[in-house]
Amino acid sequence: MNDILKEIAAKYRKNNENAIFLLQETQEALGYIPKEAVAFFSNELGIAPSRLYGIATFYAQFRLTPIGRNKITACCGTACHVKGSEKIINSIRRELDLTEAKDTTEDREFTMETVNCVGACSIAPVFIINKKVYGKASSVKLVKEIRSLGNMANDNE
Repeated sequence: MNDILKEIAAKYRKNNENAIFLLQETQEALGYIPKEAVAFFSNELGIAPSRLYGIATFYAQFRLTPIGRNKITACCGTACHVKGSEKIINSIRRELDLTEAKDTTEDREFTMETVNCVGACSIAPVFIINKKVYGKASSVKLVKEIRSLGNMANDNE
């Protein structure tokens, strides 16, 4: 990880970038922003950790915890909400034993995030699992897909 962070810090210095760039590059490379990265940049670049954490917690694009191997994105826009996305989200949360405060399973197999809109209102409710779009989604269809992904992970062990 240190080599990656050194490379990001070098780009930051060379291009006179801002702290948002630093965090975006870190998340792109590592999947999230670990405490170790914040400490590294604080020491290496003289940026106060509170400044980096302030930015990372202000912008929804940043994650301070690792993401699961499988990513589920649930649309919560008006059309999806009206078509029952909340019921489906609750079914997925029950299936994965997730609470509103916890978005990644203990085994880091799944992460579920909610977004305001994915721009596919005509096929609401819309969910995305590992970049595959599921329109006119149902709890049954999505839970079945999630279970098959979970079984694939178990088969690989």
